[in-house]
Amino acid sequence: MLTKKWVKSVLVSVLALSLVIPAQVLGHDELGDINLEKGERTNFDDITAPILNGSKNLKFLHEVAAPEMEIVRADGLENSYADVYAHKGYAYVGTHTRNGGNGGVRVFDLKDPANPVEVSVFANNEFPLTWQEKVIVKSVNTPYFHGDLAVVSVQQLDRTHPDSKGGFLLYDVTNPVEPQKLGFWEVAKNTRGTHELYLTMQGNRALVLAASPYTDYYTHGEQRDFQIVDVSDPTNPETLWQFDPRILPEVDESFDGYYWDSPDGKVRPVFNHSTMADTTGNYAYVSMWDLGTIIFDIQDPENPKYLGRTEFASDQQGSAHSSTLANGGTVLIETREVYAPVRDGYEEAYGYTRIFDIKDKSNPKLLSEFKTDLTYDIPEENNVTFAKTVHDPKVRGNTLYLSYYAGGVISVDITDVSNPIEIARYTPESAYVWGVFVDQNYILASDMRSGLKVLLKNNSQNK
Repeated sequence: MLTKKWVKSVLVSVLALSLVIPAQVLGHDELGDINLEKGERTNFDDITAPILNGSKNLKFLHEVAAPEMEIVRADGLENSYADVYAHKGYAYVGTHTRNGGNGGVRVFDLKDPANPVEVSVFANNEFPLTWQEKVIVKSVNTPYFHGDLAVVSVQQLDRTHPDSKGGFLLYDVTNPVEPQKLGFWEVAKNTRGTHELYLTMQGNRALVLAASPYTDYYTHGEQRDFQIVDVSDPTNPETLWQFDPRILPEVDESFDGYYWDSPDGKVRPVFNHSTMADTTGNYAYVSMWDLGTIIFDIQDPENPKYLGRTEFASDQQGSAHSSTLANGGTVLIETREVYAPVRDGYEEAYGYTRIFDIKDKSNPKLLSEFKTDLTYDIPEENNVTFAKTVHDPKVRGNTLYLSYYAGGVISVDITDVSNPIEIARYTPESAYVWGVFVDQNYILASDMRSGLKVLLKNNSQNK
C-alpha cells in the first residue's frame, strides 16, 4: 500500500519536472504514483493498443460515415481528436494535444448523415499550447442572450507560457457556419485549466459546471476543482460557488488539495474530473475520482447542498471518471478509468462501469457492475494502457453506450439495471474511441486518430 510520504515524494519530482518540460498531462491522475504516464497521448502513431476483434455494425446500427478529417491548421500539422457533441443537426468535435494542440472545435453539417460536411472551426488559436477537448452546445434563453451557446474547455500544455490560459470559452453558434466568440472564463494561471464541463439551464439562467482538476492543489485552496459559473451573460461569466471537499464528514483537515486519508487506510487521490446535471438543472453529478461521484442539489447555485456520493470497496481503485443517468434520473451510471491495473492492495483490473440506484440521492445503492473481456486481460509486462479501460457513458432508452478506446463503442442492454448485458460492439479500424454521443437520429463516436464516426439505425433510409 502506498504511504502518503512516498506519494508526496513522487509528486515533488513530478512538479519539478513539469516546470522544465511542458508536461502533456491531460486532466487525469497527474499527481499520483504513475508519475506522468496518465494522459501522455501525444504521439498517436506510437500508441500501443491491442488489435481487438469487432464489427462496424452494432445491433440495430451500422456505420454510414467516417469522413476524412483533413488538416485545417495553418502550419500543416494535424491534430488528434477528443469528445463529440451534437445539436440541431450539427456535430461538434473537440481536439486533443497532438502537435501542440490549438485545434479548436470542428463543426460538421449532418443533414445527410452519410456525408458529413465540415462547415467551420472555432475556439482554435485563442491561446498558445492549449487544447479544446470538451464542447457542450445548447439552446439558451436568458435576459442577455437568446440562441445556441457553445462552451469549450481550454487546458494548458505549458502553464509557464506567458500567453497561455486555462478555463472555458463561450461562443454563439446560432449560425454554426459562422461561430462568434462571446467570452472567456479563466481559472488560475498556475493550473492545467478546465478539463470537462457541462452547460445547463435553470429557468432563464444559464450555468456551467466546470471540472478544473488539481486547482485546489495548485492554488492551495484559493480556488477549487469544481466551480459553478453563471453564464447567463456569456460576455461576462460570473463564478457563483466552489466546492471544498472538507465539507464532507469523511474528509478532515489533513486533506491537502489532492491527497485523502481514506477511512479504508489508503491514501487516495481526489480531484474533479467531470461534471454533469440532470435534465432539470436541479442536481449536479461530479466525478471526484476516489471520492466517487458526488451528488449536489444546485437549485440554489450560490448555496448548493451536498446530498451523497458513491463509494468504493477497499480493494477497488476509485477513478470515478464520468457519469450519466438512466430510468428518468433514478439510476446513475459511473465509469472508472483505471489504466494501471496492477497496484499493491487493489484488485487487478482495468476500469469498468458501475450502476447505482439513486432514488434516494443521499444513499446511492450499487446495483451492478459491468465488465468486459478487456477488464482482466492484463499482460505481465507493459500493462499500463488506456486501451482496455472504459471511458465515457451515454444512454438512450434501455441501451447504454460506452466509449472504450481500443474497444471502440460497446452497447449494453440495461433493461434490467441489475444485470447489464453486452449486446454488440462497434470497433473501427485501429480504434481509439474517446467519445460517444447519442442523438435522436444517430449515434456519433470520435476516434482520437481518425475523428468523427456516424452510426445509423439499420432500417434508416440513409444506407
